[in-house]
Amino acid sequence: MKILIKLGGTLLDSFESRERLAREITAASARDRIVVVHGGGKQMTRFLEQRGIESRFIGGLRVTTDEVLDAVLKVFAGSVNADLVAAFRRAGARPVGLSGLDAGLVDAEPVNPELGHVGRPVRSDPRIIQLLTDSGYLPVVACVAGDANGGAYNVNGDQMAAACAAAFGASKLIFLTDVEGVRDGNGTTRPVLTVSEAMALVEQGVATGGMQAKLEAAAGALRQGIPEVTIAPGACAGIVARVIANEAIGSRLTS
Repeated sequence: MKILIKLGGTLLDSFESRERLAREITAASARDRIVVVHGGGKQMTRFLEQRGIESRFIGGLRVTTDEVLDAVLKVFAGSVNADLVAAFRRAGARPVGLSGLDAGLVDAEPVNPELGHVGRPVRSDPRIIQLLTDSGYLPVVACVAGDANGGAYNVNGDQMAAACAAAFGASKLIFLTDVEGVRDGNGTTRPVLTVSEAMALVEQGVATGGMQAKLEAAAGALRQGIPEVTIAPGACAGIVARVIANEAIGSRLTS
C-alpha cells in the first residue's frame, strides 16, 4: 500500500516527538511504501525572530520576500529536513531528504504578488519518489516547490502533501497534527466527514486557519482520486499504526 504522511512542524519541534514519530513511521515502512512531507512554520517564525525579521501573514499565508525565501530554504529544506532525516536514520530507516525542487517533484506558480514567493502546486512528477520507495528508501520532502525556470516557492505543507499524494497514487493521505481532529460548531470532533460537510465547516467559519488549509487540501486530494484522508492527533502514541489499521481516531474524510 502507498501512504503519504504529512507531519506538522509543531510535532517536529520536540526531540522526543520527532524520535517517536520516526520510529512509528519506520516500523510502518517495513510493510508499506511511505512518503513523508513536513512543514516547519513554528521553526521558521523562530528563525526569523532571532534575526529581527517580522513575520507577516495575508489570509493565513506567510508573506515571503527574498529575505524570507532565503530563510525558507535554510529552515524547511535545511535544518528541519536534516533533523527529521537524522531521526529516521536513528530509527533504522533509509531516509532521503528532498524538496519539491528536486527532479521537478512539485512545481508551483505564484499565488498573489502581495505574498511574494508563495506558490500553489500546479503539477507533480512522482518519478523520484516512485524510484526511491521501489528501492526501499523513505523520501522525506520539505514543503518548498520550484518551477521550470529554477525558481523556488514557499508552499503550504498541506497543499504540498496533497499534490505529492495524488501524483504518487497514495491509498491513504494522513495529516498528523497537534489537534484531535476536525471539530464542528459544537466543538465535537467529527469521526467521519464528506467533502461537502468539510467545506461547509469552512464556509460557516467553523474551520479556520490551519484546519481550513487541511480541509481544503484534503478535499483537493479526494477530488484527485485519493480514497481517504485522515486528520489525526500526532501526539498520541502508536498513532501511525492506528490510522493505517483504520482505527477510529481523529477525523476521516471521504468523497
